[in-house]
Amino acid sequence: MSHRDFLAIPDFTTAELHALFALAERMRAGAYDRRPLAGKSLAMIFMKASTRTRVSFEVGTWQLGGHALFLSPKDVQLGRGEPIADTARVLSRYVDGIMIRTYKHTEVQELAEHASIPVINGLTDLLHPCQILADVLTMRQHLGPELRDKVVAWVGDGNNMANSWVNAAWRLGFELRLACPAGYEPNAELLARARETTRVSVVRDPAEAVAGAHVVNTDVWASMGQEAEQDERQRVFANYIVDAGLMSRARPDAIFMHCLPAHRGEEVSADVIDGPQSRVWDEAENRLHIQKAIMAVLIGGESL
Repeated sequence: MSHRDFLAIPDFTTAELHALFALAERMRAGAYDRRPLAGKSLAMIFMKASTRTRVSFEVGTWQLGGHALFLSPKDVQLGRGEPIADTARVLSRYVDGIMIRTYKHTEVQELAEHASIPVINGLTDLLHPCQILADVLTMRQHLGPELRDKVVAWVGDGNNMANSWVNAAWRLGFELRLACPAGYEPNAELLARARETTRVSVVRDPAEAVAGAHVVNTDVWASMGQEAEQDERQRVFANYIVDAGLMSRARPDAIFMHCLPAHRGEEVSADVIDGPQSRVWDEAENRLHIQKAIMAVLIGGESL
């Protein structure tokens, strides 16, 4: 039996992504009452801890009629050196889908290669596709469904979030401007591919990226696993704070987003993240809706 995985945003076509957003919006509005995961189970492997990823996938699975199993490194043999391929084969005999949140992107790819059930990328060091689809869902919610005329600004590290914004721009056609310090740019291959179809620029000055933008987005300066680099990163990113002055350069109706957790006073000022332009709580909620849509399609057989 064939199956589909969701490891990166381009795993869905442009048309499928728009259909996925529409399905998620029906779920958010309470207009979807099917339970396509009834009798099905999702294995959730967390090599990296998370609040939003765990709660949204676990609650979402239950709301669709299914059952989610939380598996930490202490709960699975992966943490003790069992080959990923063996874990994939065994879990495929027990459950109907796997969500994994881990470090190396190659681990997710290997898991998907050897699993005979759908695998969903809950985050890797390279990509964070579920989060960016939630972010785009938030854009649609507040700025309308037409994306091709929008400008998204990213301020900070060219990390897994930035890489997934690049992938989203490639598929959905909005303009993306990334303000990153030298040496902290997004993945070069993903940038080159996106530039074939839409405007994607990397600049040093956050003010240049934010000018006239519809969306201003940032993330912590040091992600999980980078704590040893905290001091150096604080020095490098000192001028990459999204404060009221920077937000004033965006459109008057621009929205601010952050995947959370946030460090107020570092990458974003409190008056921005807690201010009237912030949509971070809608954005966090939308993780639930977009992931339910993904699971309904990949595991529950819902059509797009």
